[in-house]
Amino acid sequence: MAPQIMQSSFLALYLPALVIIVGTVIAKKEWLPYAGTLAGILGIAGVMTSSRGRAILKPDEFRKFPLTKKTVTSHNTAIYRFGLPKQTDILGLPIGQHISVGATVEGKKDLVVRSYTPITSDEQQGHFDLMIKSYPQGNISRIMGELQVGDTMDFKGPKGSMIYTPNMVKHFGMIAGGTGITPMLQIVRAIIRGRPRNGGKDTTKIDLIFANVNEEDILLRKDLDTINKGDRDINIHYVLQYPPEGWNGGVGFVTPDNIKDHLPGPGPDMKLLVCGPPPMVSAMKKATESVGYEKARVVSKLQDQVFCF
Repeated sequence: MAPQIMQSSFLALYLPALVIIVGTVIAKKEWLPYAGTLAGILGIAGVMTSSRGRAILKPDEFRKFPLTKKTVTSHNTAIYRFGLPKQTDILGLPIGQHISVGATVEGKKDLVVRSYTPITSDEQQGHFDLMIKSYPQGNISRIMGELQVGDTMDFKGPKGSMIYTPNMVKHFGMIAGGTGITPMLQIVRAIIRGRPRNGGKDTTKIDLIFANVNEEDILLRKDLDTINKGDRDINIHYVLQYPPEGWNGGVGFVTPDNIKDHLPGPGPDMKLLVCGPPPMVSAMKKATESVGYEKARVVSKLQDQVFCF
């Protein structure tokens, strides 16, 4: 397989350049330096395009991708890895956006569609990962929980109004509940990749409140703790409804006082991101407004101070 891929890549990238040079030698040798320059540009462009990968998602058409790996992380949560057609393919998903997952559900006339944010980005080629909590009464989440390696699901996108760009604000406040951590983590990882220490210019600060029921429900805890310790401009505060003995994080639900104590105050160069179960998002809209943030819209826009996924 590898030799075939290398051969096809060589032909795709360099055959046009060779044709230009050989044709120039035959037709007019004095043009050879110019032909060589053009061939070099074509080769470099081809290599750059190849390294970026081919974007696979289509916003108006579902495409089937197979499950290649399932990693169980708790009694009802797993990371589902779906393979793309080629090992160099990417989803083509801007940071901050999500994808639609569709399935036919027994008893439902229309296709059931739900939105999810991958925990991977276009930095990873050939696959993408979704972290999903399955519920017995769920539609897409239940089907996901029953998938076997080799089974396919339907995907389309990108979707959403949020597109992250480096330094779009000086300070992000984030409130996440359960699997609502996934869009936050996508943005956090993009900011870290763009830090000056990694060759970028992103100096965005982040304060994140992550709320869960029990300690074992904290998804991607190791990843988050590593981020919290490794970046002085990122602070993560956990809140548990039922904390264990000796817990030193927040207790109960996310309150207006939690927001005032752990997130940036309202201002012109900050943005508050919220993602979680619908009842939590509704409560956070009211809580943030009560402490001085702008009122969140029913459907958030990129320019909003309080953006709800």
